Amino acid sequence: MNRIPLLQQAIAEQRSHLTRRWFFRDCGVGLGMAALHALLSDSARAASARPGVAAARPMAARPSPLPAKAKRVIYLFQAGAPSHLELFDHKPELAKWSGKLPPAELLKGYRAAFIGPGAKLLGPKFQFARHGQSGQEISELMPHLARVADDIAIVKSMHTDAFNHAPAQIFMNTGSQQFGRPSLGAWTTYGLGSEGSDLPAYVVFSTGSKGTSGGASNWGAGFLPSVHNGVLFRSGGDPVLYLSNPGGVDRTAQRQTLDAIQELNRQRLGRVGDPEIATRIESFEMAYRMQASAPELMDIRREPQHVLDLYGATPGRTTYATACLLARRLVERGTRFVQIFHEAWDQHGNLAGDLKRNCADTDRANAALIQDLKARGLLDDTLVIWGGEFGRTPMVQGGDDGRDHHPNCFSMWMAGGGVRPGITLGQSDDFGFNATVDKVHVHDLHATILHLLGFDHEKLTHRFQGRDFRLTDVFGEVVRKLVA
Repeated sequence: MNRIPLLQQAIAEQRSHLTRRWFFRDCGVGLGMAALHALLSDSARAASARPGVAAARPMAARPSPLPAKAKRVIYLFQAGAPSHLELFDHKPELAKWSGKLPPAELLKGYRAAFIGPGAKLLGPKFQFARHGQSGQEISELMPHLARVADDIAIVKSMHTDAFNHAPAQIFMNTGSQQFGRPSLGAWTTYGLGSEGSDLPAYVVFSTGSKGTSGGASNWGAGFLPSVHNGVLFRSGGDPVLYLSNPGGVDRTAQRQTLDAIQELNRQRLGRVGDPEIATRIESFEMAYRMQASAPELMDIRREPQHVLDLYGATPGRTTYATACLLARRLVERGTRFVQIFHEAWDQHGNLAGDLKRNCADTDRANAALIQDLKARGLLDDTLVIWGGEFGRTPMVQGGDDGRDHHPNCFSMWMAGGGVRPGITLGQSDDFGFNATVDKVHVHDLHATILHLLGFDHEKLTHRFQGRDFRLTDVFGEVVRKLVA
């Protein structure tokens, strides 16, 4: 039965009281409001489309303005803040001072989240060794990463402005501690569009024991057109709830209904030119295409057994390893930015036990992702980033087995996408308290990432409320020593 004339007749009869909002809410026949909620922004933001980008195709792929070394990004965000002192920044001197008060000059002007000035120093809990031809110093907790030491660049001199989780996570992901700014992933798709058409340009996974402290602001579009929002995927089954058609609705009926909805959208877009309507057109079509593309993406049983073993991924199980494998499958299919949030690293207590568990959950998959991308020829132009929102204090919290939040110094690593492999950048003092050599601020990290993607971070801007905003605000310098 052809439903188009019936829909047109109903629209004509009820034009005086029928609204698009009512139609979306009550007449969906398969996309489902929950799927739409995940794919769309609930509020239409007043934002202009990027100059030179057709409103009807806001995610069309476009070249970077400068030569790019990276085409896509996989960001392994270790939310909660891993301890650099147990993983990457070996401090023998800290072990000698364990149980003693830190030097008074070290704490001058220092503000911690929870501990007081009487907290004593705590030596590292685990052993370190050098690995690869580069001699990268890595903790015994990461034996798999140690095998790809020559492929990664470790930065030991990161520092940030925030020492509580939510503002620090939002700062690391958006360049601001305030809600409402575009995320790194949103800026990336805003500048480059998407290489694929059947899956979202920016996909997010959450694999930890709980959601991130910063919430959806970590992957939001802020004041950019909401088509640039990250889309939160589940690691198993339908990636977005209610994406599948309900019983009794076939694909032909859904296509006809969607065509009628889209015609209303296009008419409205032609009259008012609101980029949020273009976002909805794009998102409806994306949801329809995902009904065919998503099942194939999510079925990791299609992977050879040796690849599943490499990651430690098991079909049917929702794990960090599965998310890493799906990240590789996504970038193969044209997704521009994939971000995995693993909220598990906030060790105020039970430091040794939790670090063992967290590394057991993530280390194999981290290394496997690098190996797999490299074997497929994707590592050269895929930027992989690992790190949290800040570090942990050299001082103890919670008896003798915990560390507090620490913004002055922490470690991250990067691989592929034009990053110089096998190097260690930066140093901290003897206690791992302050970054001292080749310091890298969050704004510098963002400037470097955009540089690798082919952008001058000072020129990738969006005008909002009378001001040209950018990811790095009015700060940031490219860390040239990291660039191959």
